[in-house]
Amino acid sequence: MCNANLESTVKHLKYEYLKMTDINKTIQKWHASFSKGTDFDSWGQLVEAIDEYHILARQLQKEVQSSNSSDLTDDQKKTLGKVATCLELRSAALQSTQPQEEFKLEDLKKLEPIIKNILTFNKDFPFDVQPVPIRKILAPGEEENLELEEEDDAGAGAGSQDSFPPRVPGTLLPQLPSEPGMTLLTINIEKIGLKDAGQCIDPYISVSIKDLNGIDLNPMQDTPVVSRKEDTYIHFNVDIEIQKHLEKLPKGAAIFFELKHYKPKKKFTSTKCFAFMEMDEIKPGPIVIELYKKPTDFKRKKLNLLTKKPLYLHLLQTLHKD
Repeated sequence: MCNANLESTVKHLKYEYLKMTDINKTIQKWHASFSKGTDFDSWGQLVEAIDEYHILARQLQKEVQSSNSSDLTDDQKKTLGKVATCLELRSAALQSTQPQEEFKLEDLKKLEPIIKNILTFNKDFPFDVQPVPIRKILAPGEEENLELEEEDDAGAGAGSQDSFPPRVPGTLLPQLPSEPGMTLLTINIEKIGLKDAGQCIDPYISVSIKDLNGIDLNPMQDTPVVSRKEDTYIHFNVDIEIQKHLEKLPKGAAIFFELKHYKPKKKFTSTKCFAFMEMDEIKPGPIVIELYKKPTDFKRKKLNLLTKKPLYLHLLQTLHKD
């Protein structure tokens, strides 16, 4: 009996040791990512800094929202959520035209010891911020495994918008520096047509560039959440600066636009539909492109139109060449 109890205790201690080893490795990765982002920031590499801040913010939010993890206490998760908010604030500041409202790099650097020592941190958080609202973050394709939307889900947004959590800012990136003989592309997302446009809660569009195998060629950008809806249209009027010179995009690449919206009943942000534009469609001026049913097929193998009605994504393209 004693041997059995001893064996059980040893197994438990081994499990706890391995668990602590895993969380320590994770914290080391967070700290490395934070250092990488602040280094880019201090060197003036703003696009790379914003990208790294977004990656780390999403990793921290995923940890905060994980119901399976018992490695961190609720207070520690709340602190990580506040760190994620500060990363988003710094990203927004790098794109801001109002310096007086900036969240400065020296402010962000005050968080480094908190991330590094999250398991023992027990002081007041240095900034008066709140964690990003709890909304499940889904990996690409994960929605396929969720139950189908119920018909009444579309009406769940009725009522005051004030009852919903604060909106998360967009993640738009600035235009790249010009290069002789190279072409840059600005896409203005004007509006999207949907039969139930007025019932979409906190809609925004994620823009990404993929190769033929569905591999990312650029950091994803999210428009800010919009609220202007008229009849069958959601209006955006947002400029997206494509983060690669067109001449450097491989043959077969495509620009994807995923419309996302919040489902209060299921408490996560879901993809509503998607559209894409291939390289031969890049021309100055307006263009309308078809909408397809989710899940987003980045390889463009199995495409199903969202509707037979004349409802599209409306874009305006501007080319810049020195």
